[in-house]
Amino acid sequence: MYSYQVNSGKITEQFGLSHLTNSIFSALKVSNTTDSLMIGQSQMRECLILIDGLGQDAIDKFGDQFEIFSQVDKFKILAANFPSTTATSLSTLGTGVLPGVHGMLGYTVRVPRSDNRLLNALKWDERVDPVMWQKVPTMFERASAEGVAVTHVAAKRYEGSGFTQAALRGAKYVGANGIDEMATAVAQALKPQPSFVYTYLNTLDAAGHSDGVGSDKWLTALQQVSEFITKVKQVVPQGTRVWITSDHGMVNSTEQIILGQDNDLLKNVTLIGGEPRARHIYIKAGAEAETVAQWQEFFKDRARILSKQAVIESGLFGSNVSEDSVERMGDLIAIAQKDLILIDPTRVREESSMVGHHGGTTDIEVLIPLLLA
Repeated sequence: MYSYQVNSGKITEQFGLSHLTNSIFSALKVSNTTDSLMIGQSQMRECLILIDGLGQDAIDKFGDQFEIFSQVDKFKILAANFPSTTATSLSTLGTGVLPGVHGMLGYTVRVPRSDNRLLNALKWDERVDPVMWQKVPTMFERASAEGVAVTHVAAKRYEGSGFTQAALRGAKYVGANGIDEMATAVAQALKPQPSFVYTYLNTLDAAGHSDGVGSDKWLTALQQVSEFITKVKQVVPQGTRVWITSDHGMVNSTEQIILGQDNDLLKNVTLIGGEPRARHIYIKAGAEAETVAQWQEFFKDRARILSKQAVIESGLFGSNVSEDSVERMGDLIAIAQKDLILIDPTRVREESSMVGHHGGTTDIEVLIPLLLA
């Protein structure tokens, strides 16, 4: 288990997404993997459904409205690594290692030795080689090399993207739009033995961002999630284990601070990265200590403010931090508390218009379900 800084500021130990893929591939007899979740023997067909944005808190509050959540086993509660965001979580899932090793440290981080340029991990940048940026061989590559039929079923638009190549390469990609087409593709891909299918749905996360968790739009999306899980459960070959998990939960924000508006927070700042709940802040050389102290004094208990060195020592990105990760990491990490969001002044409209946010260390954002159908 890994150490993780939770909202209380204390270190706790919790299983996460790196343990999940290691355990599943251990069941499929892939070498150098460990079944730390104790999922046990496999009939050599494993399916993993990842529902973007489905935190454990959401299931606790709304799951009883959907029959499927009473029909699956509540196997375990996992914890997303920091930051609790899609780019980092899916990279942890895909590589089986923690963020400090795979280097996918957030939604946006600075490209070292660039013209102060941000890399958006989900939209990518053609000037950055995905395989050089994320060098760790993926679990998909390792399993494929050992004879497991590994398939990735998701929307057609993600095929060949920089992020897919960085975090999830090595699987046969099957582009499918709509839950019927996706479920059919999943079933087809699971015919060989041994086989593994990873399938991803993002409609719930999109609804949470736009309208908030618990909104009508979000509940409609959760109904679609329920239907998708039900269809997959019905069509996969007999003996297939169907696992359901997520990458993060989501908080509905009611409070915001625009960085640099009516405050001096950007005095020594050269670049703003990350996202509203988890900021990577890049600072003029020599002004790091001053800026960290200034931010700590300004935010007090409303945001957790850490220097780069404090982040590394805390194990926030894991106990091992690569040289690449150190170079990409903000000089200051700001983690919003409660439901506060920290707005980039160049993105006020985009970030303020979103209701649901994630990336931080509250239990709502961090705790994610592991269900077994």
